[in-house]
Amino acid sequence: MTLRSVVIGCGHYLPERILTNSDIEKIVDTTDDWIIERTGIQSRHIAAEGETTSMLATRAAERAIENAGCLATDIDLIVLATATPDYTFPSTATQVQAALGIHSGAAFDVQAVCSGFVYALTVADKFLISGSHKRALVIGAETFSRILDWTDRTTCVLFGDGAGAVVLEAQSGKGTLEDRGVLNTVLRSDGRHRDKLYVDGGPSTTGTSGHLRMEGREVFRHAVTCLAEVIEETFAQTGVSAQDIQWFVPHQANRRIIDATARKLNIDPAHVVVTVEKHGNTSAASIPLALSTACQDGRIKRGDLVLLEAMGGGFTWGAALVRW
Repeated sequence: MTLRSVVIGCGHYLPERILTNSDIEKIVDTTDDWIIERTGIQSRHIAAEGETTSMLATRAAERAIENAGCLATDIDLIVLATATPDYTFPSTATQVQAALGIHSGAAFDVQAVCSGFVYALTVADKFLISGSHKRALVIGAETFSRILDWTDRTTCVLFGDGAGAVVLEAQSGKGTLEDRGVLNTVLRSDGRHRDKLYVDGGPSTTGTSGHLRMEGREVFRHAVTCLAEVIEETFAQTGVSAQDIQWFVPHQANRRIIDATARKLNIDPAHVVVTVEKHGNTSAASIPLALSTACQDGRIKRGDLVLLEAMGGGFTWGAALVRW
């Protein structure tokens, strides 16, 4: 018998306010055409005043739990990926835990920026397959609008707020690629690239939250190479090929990066889930948002082989192969 971390439910939440490219034209010197041409983004959601990361995460978690057909109290592990926590401490995960009425088990945050959900999924998987926990809530949630410099037209056009979540349950499998659940994960990081994508503040440096800074061309160049590397390693470790994948769900950073990565790996564009045009880059929330969207509209079905990938500041990057 092999234990697998099986996805039994997913859900997402987006703030009500939508900021279009036309709205951004009134804030900085840019155009709708330029943003769409360079990024593929048409609009993004922005959290309301007083609407926190934990609030977005809780709404997504509630929907994922409902979709799973279980109770919040059935959850004994919460791993929440975010780079925009409510507080320096306590963790945002514990705030979600309290909001859901869960008073036992473990809850903690993971910080790997845009790769956060893949990292959190990997961490939760290790807990479940060890037998120490039964059901995990894995969440990606961000309020990136709070750390943007709204005078910097190279970054403020890219990001949005939102949250997505999945419920994982430890279930018995046969130990083959036909099992449902998380089949393989590959994680990487290289801290030498910090200055290419980072936030210029923090408790032990400036005492402020800081603003996001990015060297766009360098990030694009590294992203396509690094992401192809971890996906090819995933294929090598599992014996799976691009033709075996039903759905490719990449981090929704930029349409050009998504297209370039799919081309490099010979993944059919018809099998790529893209939501960046309506959500923008929601960092750790982008993959679970895309997963939930594709499940709700019927694209991702039980038994489908789904490939996830992401790259974030630092740099961090990773991939996961999941049988839905």
